[in-house]
Order: sequence, then structure tokens, then C-alpha cells
Amino acid sequence: MFLLSQKGLDKKVSSSLSGKKVLLGVSGGIAAFKAVSVASALVKKGCIVKTIITRNAGEFVRPLTFETITNNACLTSTFERKEQFDVKHISLAQWADLFVVVPATANIIAKIAHGLADNMLTSTFLACTCKKVVFPSMNTGMLENVATQTNIRTIVSRGIKVVEPTEGMLACGDVGKGRLPEVDDIVQCIFETLSVRTDLKGKNVLVTAGATEESIDPIRFLTNRSSGKMGYAIAKVAAERGARVTLVSGRTDSLTVPPGVDVLFASSACDMYETVLDVVEKQDICVLAAAVADYTPKVKLDYKMKKTDSNMILELVRTPDILASLRGYVKKDTFLCGFSMETQNLLENSKKKLMSKNVDMIVANNINDVGAGFGVDTNKVNIITRDKVLDIPLMTKEKLAGVILDNILNYIN
Repeated sequence: MFLLSQKGLDKKVSSSLSGKKVLLGVSGGIAAFKAVSVASALVKKGCIVKTIITRNAGEFVRPLTFETITNNACLTSTFERKEQFDVKHISLAQWADLFVVVPATANIIAKIAHGLADNMLTSTFLACTCKKVVFPSMNTGMLENVATQTNIRTIVSRGIKVVEPTEGMLACGDVGKGRLPEVDDIVQCIFETLSVRTDLKGKNVLVTAGATEESIDPIRFLTNRSSGKMGYAIAKVAAERGARVTLVSGRTDSLTVPPGVDVLFASSACDMYETVLDVVEKQDICVLAAAVADYTPKVKLDYKMKKTDSNMILELVRTPDILASLRGYVKKDTFLCGFSMETQNLLENSKKKLMSKNVDMIVANNINDVGAGFGVDTNKVNIITRDKVLDIPLMTKEKLAGVILDNILNYIN
């Protein structure tokens, strides 16, 4: 592992963006002035940029500004007449590699969510089949309003990337969430979006995630602290890279199923075992990230267990070992990856698990490490195979998902 210098990173970004066709939509918020800098930065990195601004955006930034920077016409109306005839919102939709909305007001997000096409920006957005990224920017109260949050969840569920605004001083004088990210961060996000690979296209990928729940009675159950974030991140990234993803999910921290992912829900360890076996035969890659209970109550009551003054002994029995069972059900060349969570002897215990479960890879982490393990958005792991151990530094779980999939592809290609 190595880190690029800022100069090296800029060179890599410029190389990847060169020749990319970016459609920049600008809606009517005070942050529209930042869109000018975004357009300028993208042009400098070799992008071909065309802009569409709403009538309200034109009150903040004039079309001529964008035209001068991009050397392309800035469109403001669906009914503009040009010398060359074409249906402009359709031709632009077919032209673009990426549609970016900077800034996206509450109004424009609502229109996108409900499929409205009442101006050039929304008409083109609706017609576009390319990748889309939306950068919300508005007053904190508007952002946090249940209507706006519902609209954001709606467009995310349709595969549109929404980048959370930052916190700080807003134009209205309030301090809170709603600021547009800095220009460099927006350009970096565009680079990352356009750089997403399709190297998993044609692959069937099974991912398990979350925690199982082992019922004691109708009210109580045994579980663990897994949030499901790691497994959901792997499912999301695999789908973005072209895989057909089946996610078998236990309990999570109210996570949203990633776009393009088929999900099956399983409550207990036995439920998850049966669900996995139902779909595993056709899989090319299996990544079992769920935290599955090793034991379940021997007796599951159908009535509430009443409290007494004496101590209670709860007898537990072993649950099916999903990971260890898979080799007998999958195709000969299916890649099996499991997870290991330890508090001591991480490498020793995880290497034993690799061999005893007869799998190809174990992703191991120690929950005592700061920023790793349950409930957080980051992780620090060791990727263990039969011939090597990789020490992966602390990073976001979504970024780590990409690293895990990269290493799997190194073995199967």
C-alpha cells in the first residue's frame, strides 16, 4: 500500500477525467456561484462540460459566465431555438457520461424525486440514463424537513448518488448542515464516480450482512452488536461494479438496501442458513460478512417467560455453521470469503478459521482497534489467504469493500 502525493493525485484525476462529458445542472440557490468554479476545475482537467441552469439560478449566475468558461452554450430553456434542429434535452441526455446537479435545492430534489419535467434541467435529468450525482445545498430546516429527507431517500433508492452537504455558516446566517462541499471535494467525487469500474459485470455475488436474532420467547432474543454496515457496503460496491448481487440480510441499523441489489431477509441463524443454501449454487463469489449467532436457545417459548426470584439457566445449542457448509453446495470455482472478529490472537485464530472452514479468504479485524468493528463507518482489517496476509489500514467501510473485492478479483482472474 502507498499514498499518492497531492501532485500525483492531481495528475491521476486529470488523466481519468480527460475527455469525459459532464453535464452540469445548476439550480437556484446561493451556492450556484460555486458551480462556476466546479465548471472551471473540470475544464482544466480535460472534461467537456455543458451546462443547464434554471431560471432562478440565472438570478445568481449569468449563462455567459458558464459559456465563457466551458466554451459551450449554457441552456436555460427547453424551447430555445437554435440553427441546428434537435430535441435538445434528449440529445444532451444521450451525450453525457455524467449528470451533476450543483447545487441541488429542495425544490429541484422534489422534482427529481417525483419525475417532474417542467424545465430544461429536470427534463434532461429525467431522460438521462448515465450516472447521476446530486449535491444538495439549502437551509438546515429545509434539509431536515421530512419531505426533503423522503425525497432524498427516494432518489437514492433509484441509483442516484446524493452527496451529503457539510456543516457551517449558511447564507441565511444560521449555523448547521446544508453547505455545499468545497470545489475540490466535488471534483474528487466526480472523479471517483466516473472511475467506478465494471470488472464484476456478469458475476453473481452473494453477500450476507447484519446480525441474527435467536428467539427466547415472543419478546426476548439473543443477538450481537453488528450494524450490517460492512456487508451492505460490499453489496453496494459490487453492484456498482456490475455484479448481480444477492444480499441476505439479518437485523441492521436501519440501513437502506443499495440500488440494484436483490435482498432476502433472514432473522435467525437457521433462517439465514436456509436462505443462503437456496441461492448459493449459482454464485461466483460469496462474501459472508454477517455476524451469525453460534448458539441458539434449545427451547423457544411461545409465551412470555415470567420473572422469578431465582436465577435462570438458559440452555443453548449450536447453530448451523453457514461458512463451513458452503463448499459442499457451491460450484467448484466459487470464491468463498468469510469474516473473523476477534479480541485476541487475531491472526492465529483467523488463519485457523481459513483452514477449518475450507474457504479462500478471511477478512479479520480486532474490535479493540479504534475505529474498527461494530457500529462505526470505518474499519481496519487483515485480509488473509493461504499464501499471504495483507494489513489494510483504517479506512471507510465502503472504500474497504472495494479493496476486498479487488483482492478477490486478483485470485479469480
